[in-house]
Amino acid sequence: MTSRIAFQGAPGAYSDLACRTACPGMATLPCQTFEAAIEAVRTGEAEYAMLPTENSLAGRVPDMHALLPDSGLSIIGEHFQRVEHCLLAPRGAVIDAIRQVHSHAVALGQVRTLVRELGAQAVVEADTAGSAELVARWNDLSRAAIASSLAADIYGLDILRRNVEDAAHNTTRFYMMARTPRLPPVETPDLITSFVFRVRNVPAALYKALGGFATNSVNMTRLESYMVGGQFAATQFLCEIDGHPEQRNVRLALEELDFFSREIRILGVYPAAAFRLEQRMARQGAD
Repeated sequence: MTSRIAFQGAPGAYSDLACRTACPGMATLPCQTFEAAIEAVRTGEAEYAMLPTENSLAGRVPDMHALLPDSGLSIIGEHFQRVEHCLLAPRGAVIDAIRQVHSHAVALGQVRTLVRELGAQAVVEADTAGSAELVARWNDLSRAAIASSLAADIYGLDILRRNVEDAAHNTTRFYMMARTPRLPPVETPDLITSFVFRVRNVPAALYKALGGFATNSVNMTRLESYMVGGQFAATQFLCEIDGHPEQRNVRLALEELDFFSREIRILGVYPAAAFRLEQRMARQGAD
């Protein structure tokens, strides 16, 4: 039986495209919610889940912060998917006749120039692929959708224009999740460690907790805070660093963090994606 990779959304969503790009030999499993995609992996219905964590324009995906620590899954990889919005319409439609543009609210916010150029009404739908499915079902030559080229193939729509997004760098980062952790050998180059922690309720706890990363020369690539359980006094942090937990400098930094923290949970240790490494090299070259 062909192994499957779960994602949240309808067939043709950018998460679906990310699955097919990162794992071309696997069948994709659409799920209505992030929770359902996680559950599909927990129960063995899917081998992996592809879950978005942040976007270069929209920022972090809030649901992930709440779901991942208690999901029972581990991060085994990351994938960066370029978001290339297309204007899709039923066969025979012409761009000058488009009067309504349907898509997810975030996607519509990323194609304001196009909507203004067409003089069309922007109509919010649940998601990008779902809007493509609706436009195909309505078969109204005055209605179009903003979605992926994959959605055009799946729902039999024409691509009236490609790459209609306002910002060319629109990219979404995904976590690839599995039931069983994969701990690469400590000598593996270009590793990332993702974890969550809560600091103790003492003055300067966060400052002291993070000091160990600086003194041990550990590069921190991500640090975000969010409330836990709706309590303003309970703050959890999502952190990502370069390196393996068993490397001496990383181990020392985590030991110092542990001294000032109530809880630390490793979410995954995994190789940095080629996209990340290319961007890092480009920045170093510019400096």
